Amino acid sequence: MPPTLLPTFLTTLITALSLLIVDLVVPGVNISNFVSALVAGLLIGFVNGSVKPVLSALSLPLNLVSLGAFSLIVNGICFSIAAFLAPGFQVHGLIAFILGPVVLSFAGTLINNYFTERRILTASEEIKDKAQLPSS
Repeated sequence: MPPTLLPTFLTTLITALSLLIVDLVVPGVNISNFVSALVAGLLIGFVNGSVKPVLSALSLPLNLVSLGAFSLIVNGICFSIAAFLAPGFQVHGLIAFILGPVVLSFAGTLINNYFTERRILTASEEIKDKAQLPSS
């Protein structure tokens, strides 16, 4: 695996592990297996990078009026889009729509902090930085 793909792979892995936690904690979120969680992790990254900025810009007036609370709806929409696209990943109900992305973010932050404290993620970033440095 090229060193530049390692941070992307680790982020996808963290998202997949976080999705498995969401599956256990939030009623209405169902993930059939770990491979489905990996695919869903990739799709969540793609949706958050491409669709979410557009939705956030379009919903800016509603976000201002609701003092930011409408961003929960935008996150739920992106979460549901990823569930629609990923086989083996389903989101059913309002609780899953609202709480799924919140728990996903919380679990992802905890797992990311755990790996960062163990210098696993920072080591992969150092590998990436070394690969980008020109040799003299």
